[in-house]
Amino acid sequence: MTIAASGAELFLPKMSDIIWSLIILVIIAGFFYKFFLPKFQAIFDERAAKIEGGIAKADNAQKVADEAKLKYEKQLSQARVDASKIRDDARAEASHIIADARSSAENDAAQITASAQRSVESQRQQALVSLKGEVGTLAAALAGKILGSRLQDEAVQSKMLDQMIDDISTGDGQH
Repeated sequence: MTIAASGAELFLPKMSDIIWSLIILVIIAGFFYKFFLPKFQAIFDERAAKIEGGIAKADNAQKVADEAKLKYEKQLSQARVDASKIRDDARAEASHIIADARSSAENDAAQITASAQRSVESQRQQALVSLKGEVGTLAAALAGKILGSRLQDEAVQSKMLDQMIDDISTGDGQH
């Protein structure tokens, strides 16, 4: 058994080594607790503050972004309403312009038609006057041939022409 006991002793430290190791460990732990732990704690607190500050900034930025989004959506909605109003106004204006153009065209057409009718009436009157003059001359010549003599007196000829024209105008023709 000595071999077995000596093998286990190889792995187990002596009691004095264990006590001195515990004393050194307590000294190092006290030293660490006194000097290093507050510094680590300060660093951890600083990092936690930065993280919390970052979170607060992120929350604040999120709020600002949400407000900006709401403002943008309101502006977009207002822009859509304005665009709709502009579109409706443009349609109304286009209808008004078309109606004005149609009215103007109808007025122009009425003026052109009236002018053409006046021109036709004037030409008809000129044609009637010219025709009456021609008929009168022909009637006088015919009357002169029928009577066998030419009407020499201009007053008699004019009176006779006027009487014939009046007869033709009234449709009488048998005087």
